[in-house]
Amino acid sequence: MTGLPQEEINPTTMANGAAQFHVVVDRSTLLKLLTHAQGVVERKNITPILANVLLEAQQNSLKITATDTELSFEATLEAKVQSAGSITCSAHLLYDIVRKLKDGSELQLKLNPSNDTLELTTNRSDFKLSCLPAVDFPVLSAGDLPHTFKIHGAELGMILDRTYFSMAMEETRYYLNGVYLSATESGQLCGAATDGHRLAQVQIPVPAGAENMPGVIISRKTVNQIRKLVEESAEEIEVSLSDKQINFRFGNGRLTSRLIEGKYPDYERVIPTNNDKSFEVAAPQLNEAVDRAALFANDKEQIIKLSLSTGLLEVKAFTSGTGSADEELEVKYDGPAIEFGFNARYLLDITQAFQDQTLVFEIGNESESIIIRLSGDDSALFVLMPLRV
Repeated sequence: MTGLPQEEINPTTMANGAAQFHVVVDRSTLLKLLTHAQGVVERKNITPILANVLLEAQQNSLKITATDTELSFEATLEAKVQSAGSITCSAHLLYDIVRKLKDGSELQLKLNPSNDTLELTTNRSDFKLSCLPAVDFPVLSAGDLPHTFKIHGAELGMILDRTYFSMAMEETRYYLNGVYLSATESGQLCGAATDGHRLAQVQIPVPAGAENMPGVIISRKTVNQIRKLVEESAEEIEVSLSDKQINFRFGNGRLTSRLIEGKYPDYERVIPTNNDKSFEVAAPQLNEAVDRAALFANDKEQIIKLSLSTGLLEVKAFTSGTGSADEELEVKYDGPAIEFGFNARYLLDITQAFQDQTLVFEIGNESESIIIRLSGDDSALFVLMPLRV
């Protein structure tokens, strides 16, 4: 009987069904991928297998997969594969071990089938992690994703960085707990987020292939994971989606997520159209003044006052029994005196996101929402509802 090629006679399963697994990988490369993988895995899991990361050794690579059944991350790194196979182990424990090992070291990961443990060795360190079978690991299928387009990582990151802080955290209006991504009739790819008290909207020219995409709501957890991924990516990201699921393909990996179901509100209705007065202020100066004044804002609503008069903006806060703060900033304004109350945290979210920008405040009266734009940049718009002072 003719023998099989060598790579096929290297067994991948033991007689008892336990997978063979033996690889050698670079510590820093493995850590980079585990950082993203463990971010997907919930620390408190009632299903043991969901606390694990799936490791698959094949040919010259190691594939890492993590999921919470709503969101899935997978990526591949180069590895010296001694024996192909697959196994799962604790995502957070593996990450913590690798994180604390010395940079530049080479790690050996080997399954011990006699006691179902993954042995991780390097230099004089030796760790043994309990394992669960790879066959029990759930798979989040990408399904049919009819809309596909490419977007540079920096552009996608900009959309999310300028909107994510306005996402809600609600149980009833769960459809607000994410960023709404849509293609507009005017040829823009628009990202928006609102919690009912504030709104953030960012637009860029719609990429080819995204013109007819449905409006989708990307969950908070997915948004946060994408923001971390694009920080490291200087290349295009391929986005594929349906009305139920979205997939981000980058370099050697991909992120797949279910979308939040529900109808996103017509947020454009809350954008004021009659704000006929405006003033400009440097974001760094306003950020510092609001940050200091917030020390005297009440704990519940964090109210600060912005008092505006010709050429002057006063940032004020007062809490009975604590004290008060009053700071003055020079601004470009020539109009009637007016005073607003705002949640300090909401203002800081904007000023901290644009430390090198000049902000333009478009205002009406004390009871109307204000619009904040970036001077010389029409891509972003923010709306804040005032608080009674």
